[in-house]
Amino acid sequence: MNSDAVKKGIDRAPHRSLFRALGLTDREMEKPLVGVVNSFNELVPGHMHLRQLTEAVKAGVRENGGTPLEFPTIGVCDGIAMGHEGMHFSLASRELIADSIEIMARAHCLDALVLIPSCDKIVPGMLMAAMRLNLPSIVVSGGPMLPGKFQGEEVNLITVFEAVGKVHSGQKDEEWLKSYEQKACPTCGSCAGMFTANSMNCLTEVLGLALPGNGTIPAVYSERIVLAKESGYQVMNLWRSNIRPRDIVTKASIMNGIAADMALGCSTNTILHLPAISNEGEIDFNLAEINAISEKTPQICKLSPAVNGHYLVDLHEAGGISAVLKTLLDAGLIDGSVMTVSGTTLAERLAKAEVKDFNVIRPLDKPYSPQGGLSILFGNLAPEGAVIKVGALAERDIVFEGKAKVFDGEDDAAQAIRSGEIKAGDVLIIRYEGPKGGPGMREMLGPTATLAGMGLDSTVALLTDGRFSGGSRGLSIGHISPEAALGGDIAFVENGDIIRIDLTKRTIDWLLPEEEKKARREKFDPAKGLKKAYQVAGRTGYLGRYAQFVQSANKGAAFRPMKED
Repeated sequence: MNSDAVKKGIDRAPHRSLFRALGLTDREMEKPLVGVVNSFNELVPGHMHLRQLTEAVKAGVRENGGTPLEFPTIGVCDGIAMGHEGMHFSLASRELIADSIEIMARAHCLDALVLIPSCDKIVPGMLMAAMRLNLPSIVVSGGPMLPGKFQGEEVNLITVFEAVGKVHSGQKDEEWLKSYEQKACPTCGSCAGMFTANSMNCLTEVLGLALPGNGTIPAVYSERIVLAKESGYQVMNLWRSNIRPRDIVTKASIMNGIAADMALGCSTNTILHLPAISNEGEIDFNLAEINAISEKTPQICKLSPAVNGHYLVDLHEAGGISAVLKTLLDAGLIDGSVMTVSGTTLAERLAKAEVKDFNVIRPLDKPYSPQGGLSILFGNLAPEGAVIKVGALAERDIVFEGKAKVFDGEDDAAQAIRSGEIKAGDVLIIRYEGPKGGPGMREMLGPTATLAGMGLDSTVALLTDGRFSGGSRGLSIGHISPEAALGGDIAFVENGDIIRIDLTKRTIDWLLPEEEKKARREKFDPAKGLKKAYQVAGRTGYLGRYAQFVQSANKGAAFRPMKED
């Protein structure tokens, strides 16, 4: 056992005395020590119920011969952090979460891990830790929130953000908004639609690191407690069989994840997290592969924030992720030979899966779209790629050309939207919001939701080197790489320049003579890129250090590796 390093022999008497201080018996110390990573806190609705799930996990571990030892990690609520300084810390927390788990697991010589996340950056942070440590591991999330009801319609956090736009545009008043906000988030759990948290929890199931149901069982269902018990039980089987995360998450399972991503219409943030997870497992990841998979993988689910989209509870009742994967497997669109934490191959796991509601999970011959829900754009404005959630658009075959209105940061841009400065036909550019220049690559849910609430989401293009919430929709293109702070061409666009977006060709281009582009590039001050970052973060705090080490969005905004000798 890994833990023998702190339990066995006369030289470990001091260590055993500390375990005895925890109240452990000789019998408990003789068993494998299983780290149970609980991201509970009282700030995040998606995490407020995790104490109960953690106790269920520990019961499962004990039942199958292990000794569970709980420790915490942090978790940021992206919704509460949205639209102010706090959003700088959201993506940056992912690396901190992974690092903290690594420290605890290695310092205490744990034998296995059960990882209990729920919301946006906690899920990928824990997956990165699992791949890095490569201890027998299983993930069980907190589960999605149920949607609310307001004036006969289903509502959620994202529709509240869009409701703010209705007030700013004079369509509704503040009293209406107050009533609306009281109904939007009625239960604990990760926000109700296919936003980032639920996207990543669904993809964790696809990657094979979670049991069936992890992505879709609502947080308030008793099934979620059963899943937690079974996950605790199963991690001990993984330990006995020596099945580790890198045995499960391979190039083939990452490709399965992308295919499922396309079929489900997941968050654009998955295109940050999948490369980062792959990097921890030393798996090659190329953005261009996404378009190839999208071309052959139909979108068969339409989930909120798509207009009139279903919710995660609807997907669960329709058969869940297993039903989606069975549809893809039968068509030869995913690899069924990959291993899962069930101890079986994916094909074996899916043998009895079936679609229970074809209105929610469409057959492949009647998809919402013959192509997947995400698209990677390239062109002279984004030579290393950009991403758009085409699955949330009312019309996909869009060619959009307009004049740029440029802002060096989200705050001024948001004010311009609210004041009516942004008009139909504009190309709104928000820059110096990338991983390094932001720092932390803030989400633009405020601007995108306000545009949607004003009815401008299909007539205004929003381009940024920052990122979007999984709840964003409209003609919103993020992750433009290279970012402005690194001298990407988005740094040199000026008001009135023409930008052309062609979703049919997957291109995004800056229509300016090359001589003029060259002249502007020669004036670039490299110090400008980090000036904003240090103003926001300071040089000694975590964000200052993060800005120094983070890589571009096309590399998952992961930390750059140490130089090898």
